[in-house]
Amino acid sequence: MIVKSTDKEKELLARLMRAEAIGEGNLGMLMVGNVGVNRVIADCLTFKDITSISQMIYQNPGGFSGTDSPLFYGNPTEKEKQLAERVIRGEYYYPATNALWFYAPGKDVSCSKTWWDQPLAGKYKNHCFYEPLTNVCKELH
Repeated sequence: MIVKSTDKEKELLARLMRAEAIGEGNLGMLMVGNVGVNRVIADCLTFKDITSISQMIYQNPGGFSGTDSPLFYGNPTEKEKQLAERVIRGEYYYPATNALWFYAPGKDVSCSKTWWDQPLAGKYKNHCFYEPLTNVCKELH
C-alpha cells in the first residue's frame, strides 16, 4: 500500500471515485482515485497537512465537489471497493499519474493549459488532469 487506509477510508475513496467519475467508467474512476492518493502523498501546496484519505476527501477549502453529489452517499459496490483498493495499492493511470487536480470542462470543450497555475497532464474522456511542476511536489516525481 502506498497510503495507509482503514476499511472505512477505502469505502470513502470508492464513493468519491463513483461520485466524481462513474460516467467515465472504471478507468476514469481509477484516475480520480490516483488524484486522491496523490493528495495524501504530496507534502506540498495546499496538501501539506493532508495525511489520510479522510482528510483528503473532506479537505475544506479545496476538496472535491463529488462529496455534494447523491452518488457519494450510499454504500459502494464490491467493484467500486476493488477499484479503490487498486489505487491504494499503487496502480497508476496516465494522465493522472502525478496529478493533484482534475475537472470536467464540459463535453467537447478543450482543457485549460493550466489549473491552479500547474500544467495540464492530459485528458481522459471529459476530465482534464493537472500535475504540479516537478520542483513543486517532489514526492510525486
